[in-house]
Amino acid sequence: MLTRTYRCQAIASTPADGRIFPLGTHAAGSPRLALRWLRLRARHIGDQLDPPAARPVLAWLHDHRAHEHALALLASGTPYTHTIRDDAVRYLLTAHPTPRPYS
Repeated sequence: MLTRTYRCQAIASTPADGRIFPLGTHAAGSPRLALRWLRLRARHIGDQLDPPAARPVLAWLHDHRAHEHALALLASGTPYTHTIRDDAVRYLLTAHPTPRPYS
């Protein structure tokens, strides 16, 4: 039997030159824990942005409907990505299910 873990990742990229900057990874044991990690990383990123760029981050952090959608996707085995844009930088917060042997 297989159960799922969820691999979470945060990266920053600069589309103009194609550079990618890893900002952290995390293994979560449930969709809810994966979303919690994504929200924490989004809060950290939003805290570092200028107020106009941070507004969409704050809106997503308080959007319960978006969170329920993300949880449903993850629980069904579908990856979830949330993108934060700031001028020339894109931040991608992703979580995707990975099977693991049941122990």
